[in-house]
Amino acid sequence: MPNTNHPFFPLLFLILLLLLHASSYAHSSQLQRRHIPPLVFTDAHALLAFKLKADVNDHLDFSPLTRGLRFCMWQGVQCNGPKVERLLLQGLDLGGVWAPNTLTRLDQLRVLSLQNNSLTGTIPDLTALFNLKSIFLDNNQFTGSLPPSLFSLHRLRNLDFSHNNLSGPISAAFTNLDRLHTLRLSYNAFSGSIPPFNQSSLRILEISRNNLSGAIPVTPTLFRFPPSSFAFNPNLCGEIIRVQCRPAQPFFGPAGPPKTPLGQSAQVHGVSGLIRQPYEKKRRDRRAVIIGFSAGVFVLVCSLVCFAAAVRKQRSRCKKDQRCGMMAADAAATAEAAAVMRMEMERELEEKVKRAEVAKSGSLVFCAGEAQVYTLDQLMKGSAELLGRGCLGTTYKAALDNRLMVTVKRLDAGKMASHATKEVFERHMESVGALRHPNLVPLRAYFQAKQERLIIYDFQPNGSLFSLIHGSRSSRARPLHWTSCLKIAEDVAQGLAFIHQAWRLVHGNLKSSNVLLGPDFEACITDYCLSVLTHPSTFDEDGDSAAYRAPETRNPNHQPTHKSDVYAYGVLLLELLTGKFPAELPFMVPGDMSSWVRSIRDDNGGEDSRMDMLLQVATTCSLTSPEQRPTMWQVLKMLQEIKEIVLLEDSSELELRIGDDAMP
Repeated sequence: MPNTNHPFFPLLFLILLLLLHASSYAHSSQLQRRHIPPLVFTDAHALLAFKLKADVNDHLDFSPLTRGLRFCMWQGVQCNGPKVERLLLQGLDLGGVWAPNTLTRLDQLRVLSLQNNSLTGTIPDLTALFNLKSIFLDNNQFTGSLPPSLFSLHRLRNLDFSHNNLSGPISAAFTNLDRLHTLRLSYNAFSGSIPPFNQSSLRILEISRNNLSGAIPVTPTLFRFPPSSFAFNPNLCGEIIRVQCRPAQPFFGPAGPPKTPLGQSAQVHGVSGLIRQPYEKKRRDRRAVIIGFSAGVFVLVCSLVCFAAAVRKQRSRCKKDQRCGMMAADAAATAEAAAVMRMEMERELEEKVKRAEVAKSGSLVFCAGEAQVYTLDQLMKGSAELLGRGCLGTTYKAALDNRLMVTVKRLDAGKMASHATKEVFERHMESVGALRHPNLVPLRAYFQAKQERLIIYDFQPNGSLFSLIHGSRSSRARPLHWTSCLKIAEDVAQGLAFIHQAWRLVHGNLKSSNVLLGPDFEACITDYCLSVLTHPSTFDEDGDSAAYRAPETRNPNHQPTHKSDVYAYGVLLLELLTGKFPAELPFMVPGDMSSWVRSIRDDNGGEDSRMDMLLQVATTCSLTSPEQRPTMWQVLKMLQEIKEIVLLEDSSELELRIGDDAMP
């Protein structure tokens, strides 16, 4: 037993306690450093937090026991290093809510797709997703209005919120997203007016099936889209959908002039003179001028006849009167003056008829309410550069004084069909000029006078598909990579299916030189729907077009059909895959064709299966029997299925590669 009465005992006891406390503190600190790392909220935590609230049916295979980068192998997750770059959770029966502070913590996310689920609630704050380029939330049950944070994401290109229960106005802040390419808001309950979209990048706009109201703003961007983009909004009006806006009626007195719709520039109506008068009104005006002057001439002639009879009768009564000579002279002078007046009226009538004819067919006619941003005089004064000569006419690039570049096609009068009168040409141009699709080069205006007929398109800066496939004369290009083939094939199929399905028209002259490359190298079809205006034998004279012609249309009097367009598309796809001219393509059975194409492409076997899928579409389209060929809508579905298969394969390969890299 220690002597507790020793005078140094309290001091020794205190020192011992201090030493024990210090040792305990150091030991606990060491344990903390070794075994309890600080908590870091990673992308895996964000995904697990999302699953907790959104996956009420437990379909996602996200596991909290996953360690390291193995969360990048989870379903629909694609990473770049330790960060999630793409999240594709489509059609998984997610039935909960998108909780805040979950997916919005994925600060490197580029693509987010939650489409075809049953998610409810509001869309959370998206401010932290500043790298987001595409977001697809369509076919869910989201409610409320769009979050204001959406408009701070200036890298956004593709937005699809269609088929939800969203409401509120379509914010004017959409116009600040200057990279916006696709905007789908249809099948919701949005209300209010349409913002004045004017981004040159906007190519797809769908805002139908909402509760929008008011006049559609007149902007060059909105004029590119067909009326179907705005359909089933009962209170919308404006020139684009050809519904007249009703001015507000005052309580007393006559109604005043209609007000300029909100967001609509006054310059559009005053200076630019966008909308030309309809053809029927011009024809009525011309007919009224002719009838009015003809009636005037008829009345004048009748008056002269009556006056001459009266003079003759008067002359027989006053032969012995000395004043009769003077009266006869006056009558003769009056008759001569009347004759001169009649000649002047006839001349004036002829001049007015000529002026009416010039007003009708001697000026540019802009299609589908297009803005008249240049005149015929400006077009004629612009510098012209020959682009090529085809079976329908000659094509030029015209540079106008306002630095606008357009493509002008001058139709060959000798190749026009006999039934293609001025009235038929005008009606057909009105129909074709109304076609608006991202994969069609828009027809902006046309001109006709006597035997001269011009068609004006947008100028496409990146040349034709023919040049891309075959290169220049000095250097032949190699066959395009199969991914480029798939992208171009889908673009052309989209445009052709739109012509067939939406408007029941026929292209009639599809070939690689009639597919142009837009600003973003998207494939755009041109020279469409002109074959009905030409002699059927016109295309037989062009060697380049002959290989695209379906067997059933090679008869002299057989007009092109939807199925002959499909045949031409099949030849075009073979041209894409092989890099060969259509005339060089052999006729083979599918198995031999596959081996031949594989030997030409020399892909080292890496993409054989994917190329074979495209080749199967091409050979199916180019079957001899038109009944065995698919429709363009079916072709488009085939290509989309191929793309989905490829995406799944790439996703699986990426998951395996990341899993191998993450293995210890």
